[in-house]
Amino acid sequence: TSVEYYCTIFTLDESRLTKGLIWAGSDDGLVHVTRDGGKSWANVTPPKDIMPEWIQINSIEASPNDPATAFVAATAYKSDDHHPYLYRTTDYGKTWKKIVSGIQDNAFTRVIREDPNKKGLLFAGAETGIYLSLDNGDNWEQFQLNLPVVPITDLAFHQRDNDLIIATQGRAFWVMDDLPILHQLTASVRTADAHLFQPKPAYRYAGRGPSTVTVNYLLKNKATEVGIEFLDAAGKSIKKFSTKDKENATTVAAGLNRYSWDMRYPDATSFPGMIYWAANSRGPVAVPGTYTVKVTVDGKAFSQPFEIKKDPRMGGSIPDLQKQFDLSLQLRDKVTQTNDAVIRIRDIRKQIDDLVARTATEKAVVEAGKKLAKDLTAIEEELYQTKNQSNQDPLNFPIKLNNKLAALLGVVQSSDTAPTAQSNQVFEDLATKVNGRLRRLDTLVNQDIPALNKLVRDAAIPAIKLAPAATAAQ
Repeated sequence: TSVEYYCTIFTLDESRLTKGLIWAGSDDGLVHVTRDGGKSWANVTPPKDIMPEWIQINSIEASPNDPATAFVAATAYKSDDHHPYLYRTTDYGKTWKKIVSGIQDNAFTRVIREDPNKKGLLFAGAETGIYLSLDNGDNWEQFQLNLPVVPITDLAFHQRDNDLIIATQGRAFWVMDDLPILHQLTASVRTADAHLFQPKPAYRYAGRGPSTVTVNYLLKNKATEVGIEFLDAAGKSIKKFSTKDKENATTVAAGLNRYSWDMRYPDATSFPGMIYWAANSRGPVAVPGTYTVKVTVDGKAFSQPFEIKKDPRMGGSIPDLQKQFDLSLQLRDKVTQTNDAVIRIRDIRKQIDDLVARTATEKAVVEAGKKLAKDLTAIEEELYQTKNQSNQDPLNFPIKLNNKLAALLGVVQSSDTAPTAQSNQVFEDLATKVNGRLRRLDTLVNQDIPALNKLVRDAAIPAIKLAPAATAAQ
């Protein structure tokens, strides 16, 4: 295998800040640096009193934040030495400091990396897991989270997306995708009763991708109630969540809590038993831009701004997405109006049916009630296909206005582009038809129902009708 050959350059790293600045480490314990692109090299190996001779320089990290700084991870486990060996220089290798405080004495370290977006935030990959330093390596703490106990062989950052990619020995690749939490983690934050971290920018992915905004908040002690509200750039509320929600409830546990919002505005209203065919009534997705999240912990509110970004792979422009959003919101609201009308009709008709059932002897009231119920049903049947009892029934019975609107909503939201002229025209046609039915409903509510109520009053029909009392016991 040739591993017995020494004097081999084992690791090399070029500075991202200074052209020609290159660091090299060998498998026989030497560190060299060049500042002229390799024309001349200086031996800057850490002294023997802090680093054993013949140790393997496993990785070198040229600091992405300071050209004079570099970090070294070395291993000697092949010589039955399992101690961690990490070093830092801040003067191009003239002096070195061993930085292993807090790392287990038998957890030898293969790699050390500095966050390119946060100076002094370091990660070290050890034989038993990962370690974190918030103070440039002076102090370390285990940062295992849900990572299994496994050797860490390499670490890399995705600078744009603030992600840490972790390579393990036999347990797959792992990604930690919320590094901005650590960027904001100060001593005061750790001791605060509650703290809301600023969310990292979130991408609105094209098509049906998993677009989410992740909100992280820290609680010193378990809370009673946590409310989360998302607001647009004008401060207008988009959506609210609470601990009492039946679905997607907020969490109140001591420690770090996480909540994800799917970037969608509230869905259209629905009603029990409603069946759509090839349609949905989901709320529109937020347009890329600036937003605010407000977290209220037992009455105390915290706010942070965040940004939703456009999918860089997507061709549509922000104005196109705004047009899509505007029409989607109109469609959602019209679906809500339509379904609210169905709910209202059913509520009124139930009251009429109850009235007719207990006033069978009042002919005028019964006839007026039945006519009103029939007129209401006629409107309902134009708004919704009332014959639907199963998901396959729309194959036999034509869809009605609410289903047509919801189907058009799905079409408009099916791609991240501006709505077509046809979509706008279809919406205008459907909205006009719905508005006509809603006006007819308003007429019944404002004229026919008061007339029926007058008949009831004139007939002196009691609000509560008592059954005959049972014969008293002798």
